[in-house]
Amino acid sequence: MKVLMVLTSHSELGKTGKKTGFWIEEFAAPYYVLADAGAEITLASPKGGQPPVDPQSEIPGAQTPATLRFDHDKILKERLANTLPLNTINEMHYDAVFYPGGHGPLWDLANDSDSITLIKDFYAHHKPIAFVCHAPGVLMKVKLPDGSPLVKGKEVTGFSDTEEEAVHLTNVVPFLVEDELKKLGGVYSKGPDWGSYVKQDGLLITGQNPASSAEAAKLLLKSIS
Repeated sequence: MKVLMVLTSHSELGKTGKKTGFWIEEFAAPYYVLADAGAEITLASPKGGQPPVDPQSEIPGAQTPATLRFDHDKILKERLANTLPLNTINEMHYDAVFYPGGHGPLWDLANDSDSITLIKDFYAHHKPIAFVCHAPGVLMKVKLPDGSPLVKGKEVTGFSDTEEEAVHLTNVVPFLVEDELKKLGGVYSKGPDWGSYVKQDGLLITGQNPASSAEAAKLLLKSIS
C-alpha cells in the first residue's frame, strides 16, 4: 500500500507580511493513521525540500497527540525536509494521494499544473484522492475529460466561510474554499466549526478542518482496501 502526500511550498500569507504554509495537525494526524496501518508514504511538494510550516499550527492551542508525536519524531522531520519535487512524481507508483491543508495550497497547489495533472491521473485510474481543510481548494482547476469540474455534483466539504472569518483571513486568502466549491457545482455541506466532518463521494474524500484530518485518512485507508 503506497500513498503519496502532497504539501504546499508557499510561505507568504498574501500581502500581510506574515507567514503561512501547511498545518501540522493536517499532516501529522493522517500520516500516522496511514503509517501505523502499514502504508509506505512518499512526501512531495511543488519545489521539493522542506515545505513551510504555518507558524499558527505550532502554538500551544493547536497541539494534538499527533502533533506532539511529530515533535519528537526525528526520522519523520528528516523525511519532511527532503520532499520530492512534484514534477518528478508519477501517479502509477501509488495507490492513493492525500493533500494536507494550511493556507499555503490556496496560492500554489490550486494553480500548479503538475498537481492538477496528478489529481486527474489518480482519479482516471480509479484511485482514492483525499483533501483536508483548505486543500479541497486545490481542486479548483481540476476538470474531467468532458471539461466539467471534478467536484461538480459531488458531495464535498472544506474549510467553511465561518471558520475563515473566525481566523480573520476572509479578505486575505485568494478565494474562500466553501464559496469556490459551491461555484464549481459541488454539493457542499459542513458540520459545526472546528469539529470533525468528512464527506466521501466515490473516490473523492474531503475533510472540513484540522480536526477532520485523521477521519479523512481512515476513509482513504478503507477506500484503498
